[in-house]
Amino acid sequence: MNIPADLLYTKDHEWVRIEGDIATVGITDFAQSELGDIVFVEIETYGQSLQREAVFGSVEAVKTVSDLYLPVSGEIVEVNEKINSNPELVNSDPYGEGWMIKVKLSDPSDRSGLLSASEYQQLIGA
Repeated sequence: MNIPADLLYTKDHEWVRIEGDIATVGITDFAQSELGDIVFVEIETYGQSLQREAVFGSVEAVKTVSDLYLPVSGEIVEVNEKINSNPELVNSDPYGEGWMIKVKLSDPSDRSGLLSASEYQQLIGA
C-alpha cells in the first residue's frame, strides 16, 4: 500500500498536498483499491467555495458510486481534465496523474484536522 509521507490524509480516504495557499486533492491508493476499476469521475464544483467536509464530487467504479469530501475549506480553482477522459488514472496513479482538484485555501488552520501518513496507516491497518 502506497502512503506517501509528504501528504496529509482524511478519514474519508482523500489525500492533500498543500503548497502555499493551494491544496491538491485526490483519493488514496487504499481508496482506489477498495473501489476497484474506476469508470467515471464527476466534479461539478469548479469555481465554488465550499466548506471542509462538503461533497465536491463523486467517483464511480464498476460496482459502486462514492462521494468525494473536501478535506479543506476553499475555492475549487482547478479540476484535473485528464481524469474526464481517462478515469483509470485514479487507479494507476492516484498520487500523480490521478489527482482530482486544486483548492485555494480559505482557512489554513484546516490542515490541523488532517492525518499524517503514519496516522493514516494506523487508520487503515496497513
